Amino acid sequence: MILFLLSFFLLYGGIHLFFYIRLKAAFQRTPGVHAAVVVFLLVLLISPILVRLFERQGYEGAACFLSYLGYSWMGVVFLFFVASLCLDFYRFAVWMNSDIGGFDLHRLYPSALVLFLAPLLISVTVNIYGYFEAINIRTEHLVIKTVKIPKNVERFRIVQISDVHVGMIIRGGRLERMMEAVKKASPDILVSTGDLVDGQIDNIYGSLQILKSVRAKYGNYAVTGNHEFYAGLEQALAFTRRAGFTVLRGEGVNIDGIINVAGVDDPAGKRMGSYRVIPETKILAGLPGRTFNLLLKHQPIIDPEAPGAFDLQLSGHTHKGQIFPFSMVTGLVFSFQSGSFQLPGGSRLYVSRGTGTWGPPVRFLSPPEITIIDLIPE
Repeated sequence: MILFLLSFFLLYGGIHLFFYIRLKAAFQRTPGVHAAVVVFLLVLLISPILVRLFERQGYEGAACFLSYLGYSWMGVVFLFFVASLCLDFYRFAVWMNSDIGGFDLHRLYPSALVLFLAPLLISVTVNIYGYFEAINIRTEHLVIKTVKIPKNVERFRIVQISDVHVGMIIRGGRLERMMEAVKKASPDILVSTGDLVDGQIDNIYGSLQILKSVRAKYGNYAVTGNHEFYAGLEQALAFTRRAGFTVLRGEGVNIDGIINVAGVDDPAGKRMGSYRVIPETKILAGLPGRTFNLLLKHQPIIDPEAPGAFDLQLSGHTHKGQIFPFSMVTGLVFSFQSGSFQLPGGSRLYVSRGTGTWGPPVRFLSPPEITIIDLIPE
């Protein structure tokens, strides 16, 4: 965790330095103005830490305000950096053709002001669009025909939420919108595939009633994600259970003879000494045979021994990058980034794009989703 934070703030700090250099080149101001800008950027840089400190001290209003400000800025400065790199490639191409190719293209060379304002305008525009995309919940629908569902069951409906990140930003109206979409789907079971809570958990118990308002016919089930461990495992588990979920940690249950549901801990628990090391195949082997096996696992990683032991694995974690072009990075890290995948042994994997947001309250080319999976007897 410490290594992750150091790496994050080194990268994030470097992006802020890049932003300041471009700003300084575009606008020549007095040293006093530059000092004020540096202080403001430093506050935005450490805002995730300040949010946590304010929350611990009970300053919830200040924590919420700084969350929106700091995390919205995170989206702006990230896309500013990406757009600036694209503009730098254009500037390099102009330079190559002018100084090496012999063409007189210097008039096409962007000024320092353009190099700052153009990426900033693009970034702000995308972030405004991304805010509305993040609150526009999509419903994805997957139908699976299987001989492992009793023929007297016309349809068994699973509704998946993932990566909700209840915290300073995902609460109130945003959370209610998600739960309304779940209620509309009328689930037989509701499953949360990790990261139900965010890294801050001190003042989110007001969200319990919103979550508790959704009770699926055969119950709600959840597994841990990495953020449950970051938030403090015992606190996160207590919140999840009070929200009406049965947490599956290296264990499985049979639901009314219709379906088996198994869940495993997120690997983040290994680094924190709280991980329940129980092989997936062992969990699944202990459940009633000839029954549809549903495996809940936060990260879309496939155990080489597991395909064939489960029928469907539901995962999340990737957010599909959340903000393009970050999806290109998550695509390199995870072989399965979002959507449905057929696996060996007749198994299937579905990876959710996530229902909430982490960090910036925006999404771009990665809309949030709840997922409906209908199991139909074949």
